[in-house]
Amino acid sequence: MSDIAANDTVLRLERLIAVPPERVFDLWTEPDLLVRWWGPEGFEIPAHALDVRVGGRWRTTMRGPDGNALHVSGVYRAIERPRRLVLTWAWEDSDGARGHESEITVTFEPAPGGTRLVLVQQPFESKDSRDRHGEGWSSSFNKLAGIAG
Repeated sequence: MSDIAANDTVLRLERLIAVPPERVFDLWTEPDLLVRWWGPEGFEIPAHALDVRVGGRWRTTMRGPDGNALHVSGVYRAIERPRRLVLTWAWEDSDGARGHESEITVTFEPAPGGTRLVLVQQPFESKDSRDRHGEGWSSSFNKLAGIAG
């Protein structure tokens, strides 16, 4: 895995997942599969709604080990099975108002040994926010790799 940033507002993560691109793509788009890995290690997904179509909305609730719930939502902008997925991302506050929105592009490329998963998320408001998301995604990808096969 690599964490390469062109600047403080761009996060780029890469991970080799030991299954074909179709399987990895499904882990991102099938609700029953997504909830098994979504969120950092130690988090669970007690609620989710995914309307997986271009223009469709998605929302998940992540509950941390401390019991606090975090809500995040967005819209699917591109769905090209099994190669590419583009969606928006914004955390919601306690009143349901969405904060700063970023865009995530995920590509799924055939590679020796499975799929090269590349996530690019941008723009972030700060380097700190980018780095915290990088830690969260890296932890989530550990879970994803563990259930992929």
